[in-house]
Amino acid sequence: MTKSPLVSTDWLAQNLSNPDLLVVDGSWYLPQMNRDAKAEYEAAHIPGAIRFDIDEISDPSSGLPHTLPQPHVFASKMRKLGIGDGQVIVVYDGQGFFSAPRVWWMFKVMGVTEVFILDGGMKKWTAENRSTQDGTPPIRPERHFTARLDNAALADRDDVTATIANSGAKGNAQIIDARAAGRFTGEQPEPREGMRSGHMPGAFNLPFNLLTNEDGTFKSPADLAKAFETAGIDVQKPVITSCGSGVTAAVLTLGLTILGARQTRLYDGSWAEWGARQDTEIVTGTE
Repeated sequence: MTKSPLVSTDWLAQNLSNPDLLVVDGSWYLPQMNRDAKAEYEAAHIPGAIRFDIDEISDPSSGLPHTLPQPHVFASKMRKLGIGDGQVIVVYDGQGFFSAPRVWWMFKVMGVTEVFILDGGMKKWTAENRSTQDGTPPIRPERHFTARLDNAALADRDDVTATIANSGAKGNAQIIDARAAGRFTGEQPEPREGMRSGHMPGAFNLPFNLLTNEDGTFKSPADLAKAFETAGIDVQKPVITSCGSGVTAAVLTLGLTILGARQTRLYDGSWAEWGARQDTEIVTGTE
């Protein structure tokens, strides 16, 4: 396997019959996108793909959307899906790069090393007229899944608060927000009710869609490096990624991983937590 976290549609087509390969449809959409991930999966998915629902595979006690579950809960969910140790996992979503990086990150943070993302996702797969299946595949037999949580890949509200207090925008740690520019500046309202508008003090903005091409594929390493540099991020320093609810922050984490960044943490609560509280500092406009 390549060391890149991405695999091409050509590679996947050539390896679909590999018994150790498992394809995962990790599609998820915001309500305003007017797309039904489950219905789309049942209408057409990559042959043999199983569906991974980030809302279902989450911590219901957190009070926040699709929060990462405890390792034993994640392991149990994976066993029931027929996902186990020793498999090569390839994740995709219907848009190209929207929710698939979140699923990829969830596997990575739980200790899975052989997990990859289909470059271009279902969008590119269908554009190339490759084979699909409809319906729901038969239930797979349970497999043993070992989950080992990498706490160093996670950031919580206290971590973000400490980063703001101790480092700010020009220190050794950086916060980068994947939301659209209008939401970051506070000029556009948040899609969730009760959310204040704006961003964390000292945060940088790099909308996640700026890391993808029109065909749904990920940008080249050179273009990724330019995007992060333009946003003000030094990829050699620690970075915390954030977004609306912890989904598209993983797109930034993916880009940083491709560029070789070694100290990245994802703020799982993201703006769904920060923007809903009254004791967190918020900045509007540009700094």
